Amino acid sequence: MYPLLRNLMFKLDAETSHHLGMNSLKWMEMSGVLGLLMPKMPTVPVHVMGLRFPNPVGLAAGLDKNADYLEALSVLGFGFIEVGTVTPRPQPGNAKPRLFRLPEAQAIINRMGFNNLGVDHLLEQVQAAQTDAIIGINIGKNVDTPVDKALDDYLIGLEKSYPHADYITINISSPNTPGLRNLQFGKALDNLLSALKNRQAELAEKFQRYVPMAVKVAPDLTLEEVQQLSECFSRVGIDAVIATNTTLSREAVAGLPHADEAGGLSGKPVFAKSTEIVRQFRQALPADMPIIAAGGIMSAEDAMQKLEAGAQLIQIYSGLIYQGPKLIQDIVKTIQKRR
Repeated sequence: MYPLLRNLMFKLDAETSHHLGMNSLKWMEMSGVLGLLMPKMPTVPVHVMGLRFPNPVGLAAGLDKNADYLEALSVLGFGFIEVGTVTPRPQPGNAKPRLFRLPEAQAIINRMGFNNLGVDHLLEQVQAAQTDAIIGINIGKNVDTPVDKALDDYLIGLEKSYPHADYITINISSPNTPGLRNLQFGKALDNLLSALKNRQAELAEKFQRYVPMAVKVAPDLTLEEVQQLSECFSRVGIDAVIATNTTLSREAVAGLPHADEAGGLSGKPVFAKSTEIVRQFRQALPADMPIIAAGGIMSAEDAMQKLEAGAQLIQIYSGLIYQGPKLIQDIVKTIQKRR
């Protein structure tokens, strides 16, 4: 049934079909139809970052930027859901069109630009949601905040999200906010993460609850950069690494319609590159620092390759668009069989 629905949705503009699809999913959950359609998900628990995940398959940030669809997404069977990226203040994002499908490659290009309703709206939604799902909140900076003042925005996001999140992700790897990726390197990275870790310790004392902090990295890294990042993450005590965000490379989609659109490329073409980055981080990071793998997972076998490369958890996004909710169950069942 899903391929038929996908073909119909793909006749619409990508962003229009996104909103239509998500709102339809929410209506189906509220009416009870979604629960009847979704088979029972096997429990394949895994303990990561001090948290118990009912299964290792999560939703990557970007699909539910404002946490408007948490309950519906929970019914699909995800082991965890990451919402955002959210910024301190609402912002419209980049001009439309800003979302493009490349169906021949099972890929998506986006240059959304952290469009969201602001952290206060997102937290209202998180608090109101009737779900037991593990929720990660992905935080970023507003586009009009200078890069040298980025820490101010991340501190606001951390402080506001801390009481309501199961974990928090620091997004310094989106290619769609000018200068953001510069925060991945050198003294800027050290200063940012050290300050955030210090505030995390203060918040843990205040709330008597430790909320782990992950960092999401780009796939467009050299081996030397992976090693430098790993040394920094180890030194400051980051709780997990999410590898990876979207890529700026167009090598795998050259010549296809929309391939030259600006933005980050996700989906099948980024699989090999992101998996190699997972493998490199696994070799460079301390053995007890977990990796959450994202990037191009289109099948259960793809997910297994991410885990074999060294990840403890995985996230999907483009795979959900192209393969549908059955992908979640396929992955969980495959992991269950191979344990």
